[in-house]
Amino acid sequence: MTPAAIEGFFATLKAANPMPVTELEYSSEFELLTAVLLSAQATDVSVNKATRRLFPVANTPQKMLALGQEGLEGCIKTIGLFRSKARHLMQTCQILVAQHGGVVPRTREALETLPGVGRKTANVVLNVAFGEPTMAVDTHLFRVANRTGLAPGKTPYEVEMKLLKRIPPAYLINAHHWLVLHGRYVCLARKPLCWQCGVSQFCDFKTKTPPPR
Repeated sequence: MTPAAIEGFFATLKAANPMPVTELEYSSEFELLTAVLLSAQATDVSVNKATRRLFPVANTPQKMLALGQEGLEGCIKTIGLFRSKARHLMQTCQILVAQHGGVVPRTREALETLPGVGRKTANVVLNVAFGEPTMAVDTHLFRVANRTGLAPGKTPYEVEMKLLKRIPPAYLINAHHWLVLHGRYVCLARKPLCWQCGVSQFCDFKTKTPPPR
């Protein structure tokens, strides 16, 4: 994808959705961190269903510790891997209280010391909660970056570095959301909906599958 095509690609996505937001429901930095931790190998829809039960009773690290692991598991048991996620979340709450005054840290280094928090999760928190121009490469974003020719790469880290280099600065803050939503609803894994894609003219991929009648 050429620089001119990249500019057109993101200008089109911005025109269609000027202020994209995450589909995870949250009202604080801690709730966002919790939701992102729970979202590994789970849909945002399933996470939101669980956090609607969880957050009214435990929306701070202190309250979650008071709830206890068994209570936490009861709230999130509809999510895959809920036991290991509950364990990581309880450990994270302990660290937040002991080392950060119950506040979610604002640096990648501190975030990545939290159990269950890898580079992708840290990038989501830094971008969504703190407005940092980071790129959280999940399966949707990885697919879109490779398929379109925007930032081909063999690993999420390689794709992330290319995206940060190739996306014009004016679009960086929101680019993660645009790409994730595009992969989730249009540039699907098995059958991309190219015939209804607003950015197909800029894309290197052209499907041979005809639109449904």
